[in-house]
Amino acid sequence: MPNLTSVDWLILLLYFGFVLGIGYAFKPQMKTSKDFLLAGRALPAWICGLAFIGASLGGQEVIGMGAWGARYGLQSARFFAFGAVAAMLFLGIFMMPLYYGSKARSVAEFLRMRFDEKTRALNACSFAAMTVVSSGISMYLMARLFQALHLFDGLFRALGWAPQGIFTFSIVLSAAIVLAYILMGGLAGAIYNHVLQFFLLVAGFLPLVFLGLRNTGGWSGLRASVPAEYMHGWLGVANAGANPMGIEAIGLGLGLGVMLGASYWCTDFRVIQTAMASKDMESARRVPLIAAIPKMFLPFLVVLPGLLAIGLPTPHTTTVERTANGAIIRTTTVVRPEVEAGRGLLPAKVNPVTGKPMFDANGEPLLDYDMATPNMLLRFLPTGLLGLGLTALLASLMSGMAANVTAFNTVFTYDLYQSYIHKGASDRHYMAVGRWATVGGILLSIATAYAAVHFNNIMVTLLLVFSFVNAPLFATLLLGMFWKRATGHGAFAGLIAGAGAGLLHHGLTLPIEARPGIHGGWLAVLHHYPSDMAQNFWTAIFAFSANFLVTVVMSYCTKARPEAELVGLVHSLTPKPERARIAWWKRPEALAVAVLLGAVALNIFFY
Repeated sequence: MPNLTSVDWLILLLYFGFVLGIGYAFKPQMKTSKDFLLAGRALPAWICGLAFIGASLGGQEVIGMGAWGARYGLQSARFFAFGAVAAMLFLGIFMMPLYYGSKARSVAEFLRMRFDEKTRALNACSFAAMTVVSSGISMYLMARLFQALHLFDGLFRALGWAPQGIFTFSIVLSAAIVLAYILMGGLAGAIYNHVLQFFLLVAGFLPLVFLGLRNTGGWSGLRASVPAEYMHGWLGVANAGANPMGIEAIGLGLGLGVMLGASYWCTDFRVIQTAMASKDMESARRVPLIAAIPKMFLPFLVVLPGLLAIGLPTPHTTTVERTANGAIIRTTTVVRPEVEAGRGLLPAKVNPVTGKPMFDANGEPLLDYDMATPNMLLRFLPTGLLGLGLTALLASLMSGMAANVTAFNTVFTYDLYQSYIHKGASDRHYMAVGRWATVGGILLSIATAYAAVHFNNIMVTLLLVFSFVNAPLFATLLLGMFWKRATGHGAFAGLIAGAGAGLLHHGLTLPIEARPGIHGGWLAVLHHYPSDMAQNFWTAIFAFSANFLVTVVMSYCTKARPEAELVGLVHSLTPKPERARIAWWKRPEALAVAVLLGAVALNIFFY
């Protein structure tokens, strides 16, 4: 049970006030659909850069990376080393000039410009579904956090309601807050809230990591308290049996570094929309580069709490006996059964809807990895800092929801409604549609929040979705931007083949500890993977490879578009802008090289 004081409550309430205040402050500027859905494309690079990193640090990432730290140890930092910094630099230098220069309002609209309408429609539908799933995951995590804090226990007892209803009540409450500030401030309000969330995360999690390390005995104490394979650095990647993920170097390098990592940062409109809200091309290119700088250091804030949680002693019910004035006094400290059945600060998982314990395929209790970071906050942060840390966690959850919802309303309005349902309407009409799409996205997200109950590491759920959607899309965009021969028929067939190959691989494989069903093996079990992560990485590899091959073959079998129509859409056919007056050290390329060198040095030293 958390010991929240008036100071902690004040910090929480101030945050909610700031969130709604930011939305209200931007409300007068929401005059057109461009203002509401695209932030007017007038924001400075540094704001968009911090929003870029904030949008990618939703609650599912923050809690999920903490769960990764508890489940896989230091190997979790590979997500940042392989899958983030290099991909963000590639996005800023090579892909943003085409995204922003084409004046596309979304990734799906860029696909229409480069290929054709059917490719756009397919991507718009799959992306809209993905944002709904991701937003639902954030709602699920928000509800789990409210349950862990027992914020509404007293209210439900007073009203005579069943405590199981707290889960649903929390989902609806978080949805209402996010809905309110998006309807008022649109994308601009969401972007400034992403910036606020980023600073809150740093302020709230730095003390957590410091106090956790101090209580564990520093870095040497941490090494002694966790299994050796949890602390393996780069050399541990080479041997699949020496790391908890069970992934060999090829699977990790391709699956995470390219198929999942790069595909997320280079194709996901939820984060790309913050760069596309910049005021000009140079600003848009700098946005991912600016965001890559703090991204290098984020493993210390989001991965280490999970690793620390698994290394701490597991609480147990204890009885202390003492004698006072000739009397024997016994004091018993009772620990909940799911806590005693867990490991470290990770409890055994209990279904938040039914209240029943959950087990793996071998009948062993599932560990609730998603509670690693929240339990660390409750364990180590004192009054004031506890309120700040919990506010940072709540802010990340709401920021993740907002990023998904603002991406959903843009894609639905421009790429589905305007293109296929009602063309030629007034801008006022499309702005109204964008607002209603926001409401619809929130309602669909509430429905999908309950599916996340069946996963004990929420990051696994996200990467499973990315392997079907983002990995094939990355192959399509790479071929479209760098190969002028790629055709619309090839891209469309490739996307279908990639998603189909990913689904087929998922249906025929299964992690060792899982039962056939939502974790895979729903067709037949031809191969067992050592972990969900290994399965996800290879699912992405199959999806990407199938898309790439089918797109190439179909493009050679169909007629390519004239080169004149591809100017601004393909690198080799797009004139490079004149930048002779800009000193070389002020160019985005120089910043990218500096960031890359810093990332390499940091990873060699620490990982």
